[in-house]
Amino acid sequence: MRVLVAEDNKINQKLIDRLLSRDGHFVRIVDNGQEALEALENEPFDLVLMDVQMPIMDGIEATQKIRERELREGGHLRIVAITANALDGDREQCIATGMDGFLTKPIQLSELRRILKYTVRNVDIN
Repeated sequence: MRVLVAEDNKINQKLIDRLLSRDGHFVRIVDNGQEALEALENEPFDLVLMDVQMPIMDGIEATQKIRERELREGGHLRIVAITANALDGDREQCIATGMDGFLTKPIQLSELRRILKYTVRNVDIN
């Protein structure tokens, strides 16, 4: 799969890259939501792992812009929130803004693989 990772933390970037690359996936990493939007204009992806809190443009705003574009142009790109926030209501907020799933940090390989499997099969992640 082609996975776009929008994550501002360099350690998390390396971890996610290693986990995905080890399983044979193509990974493109960007530092914020604005760079994610730019990458999506130029390359096709099967999945976006979107950090919720990033500088310049956060994951919530970037997801909303992606969903607005899909309303105009069609299609649906899977977007999964990745966040250190695991408080009550965080998952619901992410889903309400258009994200398809939710991963908490530190990312567990089993959960990441579950999301990848569901994305390939095109079934509901939650």
